[in-house]
Amino acid sequence: NQRQGDRSDPRIPRSKNLTNKTMGLDQYAKVRNPKTQEVEEFHYWRKHNALHGWMESLWKSKGNTGEFNCEPVELSLDDLDALENDLLGADLPKTQGFFFGSDSSRDESRLMDDLSFIRQARQHLKAGKQIAYDSWW
Repeated sequence: NQRQGDRSDPRIPRSKNLTNKTMGLDQYAKVRNPKTQEVEEFHYWRKHNALHGWMESLWKSKGNTGEFNCEPVELSLDDLDALENDLLGADLPKTQGFFFGSDSSRDESRLMDDLSFIRQARQHLKAGKQIAYDSWW
């Protein structure tokens, strides 16, 4: 006899997040059209802890406090320029967390992906849209 909400109950669809992903730092870049309020994800990272640490510092510099988890931070062109400079200068902070994986602050394999994100984000901003970084761990 199965109880309501029991995950073995075939009437309850399983979430892809519960069945296909392991726990860890998931990070998203989202674009928002201020005219339509439509929001869509346009970039994804997995366990890029150094980028997360950089974004957390930015979030705090904008007057926010508390735990930086599921807290979006809006990005401006100046923010993207600063991120690009820190990426190219290999100046992302070492950032640790239980679900964050190994240090990504000097992971050169991520550089091209990060620069691609910056290019896309700049295009969206120049088109009058808003960009935000968000994460969940």
